[in-house]
Amino acid sequence: MTLDPALFRQAMSRFASGVTVITTLVDGKPYGLTVSAFASLSLDPALALISIDNRSPMRDLLVQAQAFAINILSSDQEALSRHFAGPQKHDWSEIVAGAGHGIAPLLDGALANLECKLYQAVEGGDHTIFIGQIEHVTLRDGSPLLYYRGAYHDLVQR
Repeated sequence: MTLDPALFRQAMSRFASGVTVITTLVDGKPYGLTVSAFASLSLDPALALISIDNRSPMRDLLVQAQAFAINILSSDQEALSRHFAGPQKHDWSEIVAGAGHGIAPLLDGALANLECKLYQAVEGGDHTIFIGQIEHVTLRDGSPLLYYRGAYHDLVQR
């Protein structure tokens, strides 16, 4: 029995996730992509993973760069998430970013910036799982941007 892809997508939409923008540099040019498929993997060594669709140009850019940053977005960065999810994602003319340690652009205002060297890339169906070894971390206080059932949400404190 083959699982209906639409049903699988609906099931996954029931999992609330934080929102990240993955950034990298190739030949001095910045690139970014909104990604919700992100998780911590290991404390020793410090590893995190992201999953990128094999059809995305970002897949080949990450292989070429061998480094990336995971920018965990705050609740007031929905527009930034939409920007890097849309067709204009490679337009950086109005993006405020810092250089960090030179691994990849760090988006200003993010709750956390994780600067990673590529540790391993693993094929997984129609995606590639990129495992990054975290080299540097920058933290800020704030509330996370969440994504649930196809829409953005804020964290409600109880």
